[in-house]
Amino acid sequence: MITAFILLSIFFTVFSAPDFSQTLPATVNQGEWHLLHASIGISAMHMQLLWNNKVVIFDRTDFGPSNLSLPPHLCRHDPRDHALQTDCTAHSLLYCVDTNTFRPLKVQTDTWCSSGSVLPNGTLTQTGGFNDGDHVLRMFTPCDDYSCDWVEFPGYLSQRRWYASNQILPDGRIIIVGGRRQFNYEFYPRSSRGSNSYTLDFLRETRDANENNLYPFLHLLPDGNLFIFANTRSISLDYKRNRVVQEFPPITGGEPRNYPSSGSSVLLPINETQAIEAEVLVCGGAPPGAVSQALRGNFVSASLTCGRLKVTDENPNWVMEEMPVARVMGDMLLLPTGDVIIINGARLGAAGWEYGRSPVTNPVIYLPFGDVNRRFLVMSGSIRPRMYHSSAVLLPDGRILVGGSNPHVYYNFTNVLYPTDLSLEAYSPPYTSPAFSSLRPHILSLDENLLYGQSFSIVFNVCEYTNDRVLSANIVAPSFTTHTVAMNQRMVVLRVESVMQEAGNTYRLSVVGPSTPEIAPPGYYMLFVVHSGIPSHGSWVKIH
Repeated sequence: MITAFILLSIFFTVFSAPDFSQTLPATVNQGEWHLLHASIGISAMHMQLLWNNKVVIFDRTDFGPSNLSLPPHLCRHDPRDHALQTDCTAHSLLYCVDTNTFRPLKVQTDTWCSSGSVLPNGTLTQTGGFNDGDHVLRMFTPCDDYSCDWVEFPGYLSQRRWYASNQILPDGRIIIVGGRRQFNYEFYPRSSRGSNSYTLDFLRETRDANENNLYPFLHLLPDGNLFIFANTRSISLDYKRNRVVQEFPPITGGEPRNYPSSGSSVLLPINETQAIEAEVLVCGGAPPGAVSQALRGNFVSASLTCGRLKVTDENPNWVMEEMPVARVMGDMLLLPTGDVIIINGARLGAAGWEYGRSPVTNPVIYLPFGDVNRRFLVMSGSIRPRMYHSSAVLLPDGRILVGGSNPHVYYNFTNVLYPTDLSLEAYSPPYTSPAFSSLRPHILSLDENLLYGQSFSIVFNVCEYTNDRVLSANIVAPSFTTHTVAMNQRMVVLRVESVMQEAGNTYRLSVVGPSTPEIAPPGYYMLFVVHSGIPSHGSWVKIH
């Protein structure tokens, strides 16, 4: 081993903390849009990327037939369906990222405005919906063939979960919070002892005349407590003891941020190369009364602001910034670089049937660690409005998969401002440009099973290595996205111990797995090596 080291003239560097502020490279490139399918047959209200590079996509079931047929003899029979009791069309599908193909899935009960999380074993656990689906738990376990489909457990949930939010927890359980007129939370798997429903008065307190507390924003904090944001207020909840341990100041400006005012939120990357901090970003929304105004045909301007709250500070306070354009119904996703993309939505109105106007088709990339006056970059626009009931997820190659938009009670393609959209497209951020190919790392090998606090190796090559100050290893948990809420998404910047040049353009990183399950709950993550602001293709790892 020592001889090989000498013969290869390997250099070895003890790794110092990366300059994480250098993320997106300076460029005139504003990214590109690519149409993947003009129609996938359903509108993508909900999306979840799985560890085998398949994306589960589904809509609701209670509007009548979709434009995608189920296989022969697999018709859906549901006497409680509001629109069609015998339905031979699909309302869910499985999209393959690698081949750009899809196949129908059969979902039995109504999934309208539901929630989800992926268990540590990779199974999508999906909860609630409307009508006969509001107490249902559904599971989709990935497979290598065409045999996998939805499995449903009617009546599993203790309360009606319509517009609820989910979060995977450090012990692998899922917490399910809220829903329409549900001021409580529960867990999956449910406890064998007593009630599985726990009162949370905070949800009742944050409900106003237009609700504005549905789909609350949930973020697991490094101390194991749960950050919950609803309307304009936020708390830290010790869900093990059913106790609010801290209430934070209301977001500055008093604009509601949750459905139907529908802003979005992310937990900014947790950086294990320095003292652990947790900072929440909330962007967009609508003024108080926006829904009531829309009902009268008056579509008021959406919120122009973002707020940042460093919850680990001794005295946390919101720091406000202005976006380049007001936005409601925007999706926010963490990019592999640690930046944030804000995509989809409208300038006017609110979420709901026919409540939005003036689509915002240009994504914005927010640089959370950049100069305070130059954090927002406006990107190339799509030709397709993505209004109410659109969604987006990050893919392993760094693109953003975008679909959906149906602001109507039924599928409506003619004589409306914003026709139902069944297309699927991808937005490629600037870092995907071939102009950066010499800076782009390519992962050659890595340990796919990571243990908490244990070192592992990543071997990669890059044509033009810059220096270790602009090198990082980041893991990203894929989101369950619906209604502007990207549930369970999370990024951790891992601690790199050393970088070693093995031969030519090949390098070996020694990296330490996440320190605790509170930092990164167990399960599947995409791992990216980021060099000079350019990410590699993500490789799947499983954290135990």
